[in-house]
Amino acid sequence: MKKRISNLPFTGTPEQEAKLKAVIAENKGQKSMLLSVMQEAQGIYGYLPLEVQTMVAEGMDVPVEEVYGIATFYAQFALTPKGKYKISVCLGTACYVKGSQSLLDKITEIIGIGPDECTADGKYSLEACRCIGACGLAPVLTVNEDVYGRLTNKDVAGILKKYID
Repeated sequence: MKKRISNLPFTGTPEQEAKLKAVIAENKGQKSMLLSVMQEAQGIYGYLPLEVQTMVAEGMDVPVEEVYGIATFYAQFALTPKGKYKISVCLGTACYVKGSQSLLDKITEIIGIGPDECTADGKYSLEACRCIGACGLAPVLTVNEDVYGRLTNKDVAGILKKYID
């Protein structure tokens, strides 16, 4: 799956930038530590927007394309922020065959964002993932750590209602 760039403006704080600069300073001149610095950067910001990738690239003296390449290659990195409620719909084979794409479409319709996006208020983020290991419950979606299985489109609105503050 291709990763999408964030649909929201970057909102990093001076405190976050100072933390990242300290991490970079500890690893300056050690290109072998790039992956580790990127992991730390994601820990600080929650994701790796282009602005953060640029700071890492400049600080580690590598092309930003290299940072971007790593960020898009490894599933552990996110290019978009995560919402308070992280909704994930499994599109693995068992779930897909049992209708998970229509669940994803229904969620998109209800909350107004597509996969790899976050609502402007930061409340919801949506992702399509591969197998989460609950094939016997197909189709499956998760909201944070809560797992919902054997779903139909009719179940989606009721599930999302539980996460309205």
